Amino acid sequence: MKQFLLACLLGSAMLSANAALKEGDTAPDFTAQASQAGKASSYSLKEALKKGPVVVYFYPSAFTKGCNLQAHSFAVNFDKFAAAGAGIVGVSLDTIARLNEFSADPEFCAGKFPVASDEDGKISKSFELDVREAAPGKKDTRGHDITHGFAERTTFIVTPDGKIAASIGGLKAKENVDKALEVVQHLTVKH
Repeated sequence: MKQFLLACLLGSAMLSANAALKEGDTAPDFTAQASQAGKASSYSLKEALKKGPVVVYFYPSAFTKGCNLQAHSFAVNFDKFAAAGAGIVGVSLDTIARLNEFSADPEFCAGKFPVASDEDGKISKSFELDVREAAPGKKDTRGHDITHGFAERTTFIVTPDGKIAASIGGLKAKENVDKALEVVQHLTVKH
């Protein structure tokens, strides 16, 4: 009985720690500076939704192991997302300068989709994600200092009406992409 109660307490603590927006919630609209193929421009979620569903994926930092893998997985599967009618945008607390490099790198985003700069964490917080402060001494995979905070890795599938069809968190980078693709393909079948 004690183990059961402990399991229930731990389970509820884990749920409350991940307070991200859920399926059926309205996704916050945002406009941000973003980079695609190394070129900065303005990205608007509202405008992107006019073309179909959008996969909005939040990741901790460009040029880190899991985020590199996640960006690469989205790039490799880009045509599958496009075939399902979905756009993709990554969001992190990286500067636009870091994202210009990351978005153009053929090993990561490969110029396939935009990555938006959320330097102040306002976009992440509007999706009710936890944002942690920068950790002194953290280095990226290139050996450069990481001087920005981190949003938790969570992906939202947003439908053209601005509603969240799915919120995907608690998965490793590649599993997160695979689940997002599964959800988007299911949306296509439903419609």
